[in-house]
Amino acid sequence: MQRRLILLRHGETEYNATRRMQGQLDTNLSERGIAQAHTAAKELRDLGIKKIISSDLTRARDTAGVVGDDLGVEVVVDKRLRETHLGQWQGKTHDEVDTAHDGARALWRSDPTWAPPEGESRIDVAQRSRAVVDELLDTYHEWGNSAVLLVAHGGTIAALTASLLGLDVAQYPLMKGLGNANTSRLVAMPRVDDPAQTQWYLEAWNRGSN
Repeated sequence: MQRRLILLRHGETEYNATRRMQGQLDTNLSERGIAQAHTAAKELRDLGIKKIISSDLTRARDTAGVVGDDLGVEVVVDKRLRETHLGQWQGKTHDEVDTAHDGARALWRSDPTWAPPEGESRIDVAQRSRAVVDELLDTYHEWGNSAVLLVAHGGTIAALTASLLGLDVAQYPLMKGLGNANTSRLVAMPRVDDPAQTQWYLEAWNRGSN
């Protein structure tokens, strides 16, 4: 039995287009982001998606809504799939953060245990989002040989993918650069040495046409 998991990043927002850091600010999709969501829906039609769970932030919920309407699948919301809380950086452009805190963004990208002032680390995000998947493994008995879609955010998807693959903390930065409305795709199978346990494998990273 294979459990397939698809992690979809929301479509573009004006913050994405202007290199402004959103974090958990509740922003809307741009016109381009809405179009990206529709393109993603078409690409996901034939993947056997039976369940959709979305971050509660508007940009993710609206992306999930487009996909859910296209597939005829109800969208469930879970705030544990929110983007990384960026603390004092939220709402600032990359240049503004770099000017005020030289080298801090580079440190944040390379050290998953480091968090922006008053924000979350990548490890924090991995732990809260991983709980969503672990609960599904325990309770969603219809998952076998079908797919679950989680609609979330770039930082959340990168952290969650790294956690599911069992990467060492130092390897978390390997998962980066997920485009708007693109996907990370994984499959879970019973471990050969212990069939009662689950092993995750990466099928595709940054998959999509957006």
